[in-house]
Amino acid sequence: MSRSLTNVILAAAILLCAGVAGEAADWPGFRGPSGNGVSEETGFPTKWSKDENVKWRIDMPNRGNESPIVSNGHVFATSATEDGKTRRLHCFDRKDGRQVWVKEVNFEEEEKTHQTNPFGAATPAADGEKVVVWHGSAGLFCYDFKGDELWKADLGPVGHIWGYGSSPVIHEGLVFLNYGPGDQQFLVAVKLADGEIAWKVDEPDGNNDRGGKMAGSWSTPVIVGSGESTQLVCSMPTRAVALNAKTGDLLWECQGLVGKNGNLVYTSPVIAGETGIFMGGYTGPAMAVKLGGSGDVTETHRLWHATEKNPQRISSGIIVGDHLFMANAGPGTFQCIEIATGKEVWQARGPGANHWGQMTFANGNLYVTNQSGATIVFEPNVEAFKEVAVNQLDAASNSTPAFSDGEIFLRTAKSLYCIAAK
Repeated sequence: MSRSLTNVILAAAILLCAGVAGEAADWPGFRGPSGNGVSEETGFPTKWSKDENVKWRIDMPNRGNESPIVSNGHVFATSATEDGKTRRLHCFDRKDGRQVWVKEVNFEEEEKTHQTNPFGAATPAADGEKVVVWHGSAGLFCYDFKGDELWKADLGPVGHIWGYGSSPVIHEGLVFLNYGPGDQQFLVAVKLADGEIAWKVDEPDGNNDRGGKMAGSWSTPVIVGSGESTQLVCSMPTRAVALNAKTGDLLWECQGLVGKNGNLVYTSPVIAGETGIFMGGYTGPAMAVKLGGSGDVTETHRLWHATEKNPQRISSGIIVGDHLFMANAGPGTFQCIEIATGKEVWQARGPGANHWGQMTFANGNLYVTNQSGATIVFEPNVEAFKEVAVNQLDAASNSTPAFSDGEIFLRTAKSLYCIAAK
């Protein structure tokens, strides 16, 4: 039996056991319950179209790059007018797609963005009772599931020509956010109970332009560990950092994300065990870091540093076994990379457009939606790219599907879908 087939069977067996033993999981934030793009459930379809395996479909009023989330029987998504003057959080009933409520925020000030990144770019986060949404310069808002506003936090303007895109993360009573990019960039923790700032850590020289290079991070932080030892790990414009999640104190940092074309980061950290993988955008470098240590761990904990011939990376990867699988934004290639060394095992051209949506591992397969609105399903095979299906929907998409209880919730520029096997 080949090594790749063994890995797939093992992964499927682990997920099958988890799906049988546990209850259906919500998908309450960006990249799922653990922020790693992995679903521990089974029963998800691998094939669909706009007319096949669609449980329901609803029209969305405007396009958006955010991803839907699922929490306590509700589906949340955002939208905004093209000029950003009205920004919305939508709440739907997951059973039939009926809109339960929509909350609008009016914002008359000017805020920059790019035509590829419409306002409404951040994915909401929920804990089963409260939902938090970041509307960029308009503020961070918290609602209960009835749609009542509980608090608003004004954290200042976002002023980057490409707009905002990081998503909030809820963990142990705090809301974490990589705020920016723009003239200011910082990591912040806000209390979920009342919106008060628990701590705030500025990113050094966190402005748009560093010595003639464009700079900024759109990375969503990842929680590592629990209790007093919980770390908030994030990719910043020039480095990877880990902060004490309770206090904001810097635990460690690793340099290595400075790029030739700019200090830009779009992907989120990919964590597996004691290893974290951090990637720059705009053909910037990638590196693997052994988590832990104290202070600047560049010399002691950086395992490898790839600086040449990197593709444009916006979609975060998935680690399965000893390998990282990537779907790239420019060109639209797939890669399999050995996490111990950073060596590329294989590269293949994808069936269609570039990938901005995040990759997900579910049911023993990898799923990623490309910019044409097609979701490619393929095996985590270390020998070659093995396509399972290509599923085309009605419009373009820069979004990431949510996986919950055998159903897939997927956003395009026109619609919100619930995909389920018959």
